[in-house]
Amino acid sequence: MHTSPIVIKIGGGEGIEIAPILAEIAQLVRSGQPVVLVHGGSHETNVLSARLGVEARFITSPSGHTSRRTDRATLEIFEMVYCGKINKAIVESLRAQRVDAIGLSGIDGGIWRGKRKDAIRAIEEGRTVIIRDDLTGTVEHVDHDLLQMLLANGRTPVLTPPAITDEGTAINVDADRAAARTAAALGASELYLLSNVPGVLRDPANAGSLIARASGDTLATVRDAAKGRMKNKVLAAEEALLGGVGRIVIGSANGANALTRAREGAGTVFEGAML
Repeated sequence: MHTSPIVIKIGGGEGIEIAPILAEIAQLVRSGQPVVLVHGGSHETNVLSARLGVEARFITSPSGHTSRRTDRATLEIFEMVYCGKINKAIVESLRAQRVDAIGLSGIDGGIWRGKRKDAIRAIEEGRTVIIRDDLTGTVEHVDHDLLQMLLANGRTPVLTPPAITDEGTAINVDADRAAARTAAALGASELYLLSNVPGVLRDPANAGSLIARASGDTLATVRDAAKGRMKNKVLAAEEALLGGVGRIVIGSANGANALTRAREGAGTVFEGAML
């Protein structure tokens, strides 16, 4: 039995084929490797929001980080998709492949706790505005003991936002950064942030412009190249490194053997020795 878990985060963007990578994860778990799986659900949330007549809105900070504008109605839709449809579909699939998966949100047991942002600075039509009623925040504490108990009993946690405040308010948190916090809290040896892009691209329109290594020499290039939601992934990778995770890969969740290829270094690789 391997002792150090690995954390795998599968994004929720459009066009991700999740079945093949779940089959890889199931094989990994059956081989004795403890895994914590974190997932998103942004595209499905947009789809359901449209069906329910609630416009999906996004906030861009002055530094260029993008997040979902989360009022109470949006949070309820978010929970339907993330905690309901997607989480349970993943658990169902893994259990069909002989993995003892357990699906939990960051709310359950207070697995992910954090603070709601009292005020958010955002750029709207070229102006900086202050938003005070948003239900977003950042994971500051991970319940290491609960997750280790599950892993020690052969369970595979499948985690998803939202998180919860100490006051008991659900908050939308970035799943990549939550995965990074989780990896650091568990002493994970590896963290994989897999989505519908092959890694950090110098030119987002050119899949051949992949930056393969985030080393001391190229880290500034990686930060500059990251746009939109990729900024959050790069920030998550850096936070995981600071938290002691030895190796992080931002890579693709699609294609044959996507997880195996990421473990072999396909994508943008961050390693502690490089920084």
